[in-house]
Amino acid sequence: MQVHFFHLMPYGPVDLDAIAKHNSAWVTLPNSLFDPSKGTEIYNRYIGELELADKLGFDSICVNEHHQTAYGLMPAPNLIAAALTRTTSRAKIAILGRALPLVNNPVAIAEEFAMLDQMSGGRIITGFVRGIGTEYFATGIDPTLSHARYYEAHDLILQAWTREGPFKYHGRHYNFDYVNIWPRPVQQPHPPVWVPSQGSRETIEWCAAKERKYTYLQTFSPIHLAQRNFESYREAARKEGYEADASQLGWAIPTYVAETDEIARRELTPHIEAFFNRLLRFPFEMRLPPGYSSIASTKMLIEQKFAVRAQQQTIDTLEEIGMVIFGSAKTVREKLLERKKQMGFGHLIAMLQIGTQPAEQTDKSMRLFASEIMPHLRADEPLAARASAAE
Repeated sequence: MQVHFFHLMPYGPVDLDAIAKHNSAWVTLPNSLFDPSKGTEIYNRYIGELELADKLGFDSICVNEHHQTAYGLMPAPNLIAAALTRTTSRAKIAILGRALPLVNNPVAIAEEFAMLDQMSGGRIITGFVRGIGTEYFATGIDPTLSHARYYEAHDLILQAWTREGPFKYHGRHYNFDYVNIWPRPVQQPHPPVWVPSQGSRETIEWCAAKERKYTYLQTFSPIHLAQRNFESYREAARKEGYEADASQLGWAIPTYVAETDEIARRELTPHIEAFFNRLLRFPFEMRLPPGYSSIASTKMLIEQKFAVRAQQQTIDTLEEIGMVIFGSAKTVREKLLERKKQMGFGHLIAMLQIGTQPAEQTDKSMRLFASEIMPHLRADEPLAARASAAE
């Protein structure tokens, strides 16, 4: 198993009551609630936590993209990744991910990732997403074009990375007389592509196609849904004529480690409940704008995922449905090993900074996880797999 540190860069000092008043931490929450005098300190802290993860031995450090929200202060994750290329040396830098339908120039995305791959010495993992429903309100992009723009942008970026230029590209949404990127990426034929998803059937089948075999990451889901989607991926792979490897499946989970189970529960409770009940809060119509997903996927997400989020969550209900793991190092280690055996994923994306959590708690959790949990997760692998990963 590979273990990754994921950071959302939330605005920790946010007024939680104001989020409830405006019924959203996204798009409509007034930016007057952001204190510019605190921003530099917040970015320095969060970049420092990503740098610490590199020193602690995580396989990758992960950033992502969201717009107009207190949930995450990373509208341009490539900027954070660029800073990390200079201050980290070992971990991969995973951008999970860039929202392709929101951009009007996919060639620029290909250039950015190629630059980052060169600057990092070939350590970039590219994450391509469609962006959640709120992003279409924030950017003014027609959600009915989400799938078409995503697939076309993806195809153009891969061509820009792998074809000799200059060449012409004329599609439905993007048109270029010259595609000829300088520089080209270090990793050939291109950096690895991962696809975080809420679990749409279309995305799972597209990732599993034999010409792609992309790593599929399940995010913010009850454990039964994550397990079902992993099996759907494996089934889709069999239909394509191959058996999916564990390295093609990743699970993202908020995680907190403390000295004892009791301390972990006490320290985490206000932050995990604020995260799910406030920072993840926005009107239902912004979750799935018309045309964003197929009818079948929309029905599945409403019934099995968003129905959970619509309820007021406690740390107990979140633990019961498998949307958070916390406790002593021993407890967290045993739970993760059990989940790995049960679900068969090869990548654990540990979300060790959770919402409004103070720096000292994040630091403690990261260090305990790295020293007392991560070695056991890796030791659980077959010897051949560990040797391959080391190579």
